[in-house]
Amino acid sequence: MSDTALPRAAGAPAMSGVRRGLPRWVWALPPVGVLALAFLYPLGLVVRESLAPGAYADVFASQAFREALTTTVWLAAGATAGCLVLGFTLALVVAFVPFPGGRAVARFIDVFLSFPSFLITLALLFLYGTVGVANGVWTDVTGAAEGPFRFLTTPWGVLLAEITYFTPFVMRPLLAAFSQIDTAQLEAASSLGARPARIVRRVILPEALPALAAGGSLVLVMCLNEFGIVLFTGAKGVTTLPTLVYGKAILESDYPAACVVAVVNIAISVGLYALYRVVSRRVGAQR
Repeated sequence: MSDTALPRAAGAPAMSGVRRGLPRWVWALPPVGVLALAFLYPLGLVVRESLAPGAYADVFASQAFREALTTTVWLAAGATAGCLVLGFTLALVVAFVPFPGGRAVARFIDVFLSFPSFLITLALLFLYGTVGVANGVWTDVTGAAEGPFRFLTTPWGVLLAEITYFTPFVMRPLLAAFSQIDTAQLEAASSLGARPARIVRRVILPEALPALAAGGSLVLVMCLNEFGIVLFTGAKGVTTLPTLVYGKAILESDYPAACVVAVVNIAISVGLYALYRVVSRRVGAQR
């Protein structure tokens, strides 16, 4: 036992001496260098390109930018609200309502988070697209030339696709929060005659607020930057800030305008993240 302890004891001062010999800022150079090359440098190029003379004035004065900004905000807000309501309801069922396959459903949520967004949109197209299953059944039963389901190519179709895809991002932190709730509190509230709705409102919901804030803020930021869902639904007249960046840069080769829109999108995302941090700290302080 002493033989194995001696080399470690002898080597420990040497290692600590090496660590003390180098300033702490030296150890920060490699990660800072990688961050600067992979993120800060490209971001700086985008910001510099956006500062072309008259670029901001031209973009802000265009109706296309204002419409894209409005569409982006209401789609992100609507999808976040839908994900919070649906995710909270489904998480309650998975966590507190025993049913066969409940654990499998909880594990599937983790797998679902790895799916690309276009895959969910493609599945919705197979179901509700112009030549999808729903329209096919309708034409077979009624003999009509075409089916009535055409909402998928409208803003409501984009909203449905985003809610479908992003709801598990709300459910995951909620399920983690629900697993920490003491079941004795629920049993005590039930024994005192509290109905399920009152238990959810008075016991479960206060414990779930930080998880709701975390999941909702994540969904909001991701919806603001979502590109694949809008593109794959083929929604006519639905232009968001990411698709506007694509149109300006790739289709029109107007790189200053594309960079201006990108900078606005980044500013909104960072601002929302900062707001989330403030809200989460206040919620944590009140708990």
